[in-house]
Amino acid sequence: MDPKERKPFALFPILAGLLLFFAMSFWSPFTAGATVAAYMDVQGNLHYVRGKSSRTNKKIASNRPLPRSKREANPQTINAFIQAAATDHGVDPFLIKAIIKAESNFDPSAVSPKGAQGLMQLMPATAKDLQVADPFDPQDNITGGTKYLRSLLDSYGWNLELSIAAYNAGPGKVKDAIPNIVETRMYIAKVLDNYQAYRKIR
Repeated sequence: MDPKERKPFALFPILAGLLLFFAMSFWSPFTAGATVAAYMDVQGNLHYVRGKSSRTNKKIASNRPLPRSKREANPQTINAFIQAAATDHGVDPFLIKAIIKAESNFDPSAVSPKGAQGLMQLMPATAKDLQVADPFDPQDNITGGTKYLRSLLDSYGWNLELSIAAYNAGPGKVKDAIPNIVETRMYIAKVLDNYQAYRKIR
């Protein structure tokens, strides 16, 4: 056979390679139209989540704050921070734990739609007043949150329900009675349920 007749067939591997490249580019989750977010849970496990196309303007934030180290995010260390804050401020550690459970479910990097941050969900202005340098640092957040909780307990004569209501809704909305706010009433019930549960298993 004439070698010239075989030349067109030599293009097949090149064409096949190009088709495979374009197919992989089209189906790849890491195309320009997608975003990938990474975050670490309280156990220190790293998770990746694919976001929506940039055309929708609903990207997942890829700079979600993380604890400074896995050591500071593990349950044992968080419990130690709770115990230390409880001792320093004279607050039942199970109450602190109950609020953390209700606020962030022990996620140090949690951020609420209203902007509350960290384990005890401190608003930026509150964190600043409490001299919390890093609200996403478990120790700083628990220390500041417990200090704030103690101030509320003192303000409301250690009335647990009013203090918890003020932690959720803010002292300005809580006087001598629980405000008629559905979210706050549900929050009080959740914290008290958590509190009783932790006290039973101690």
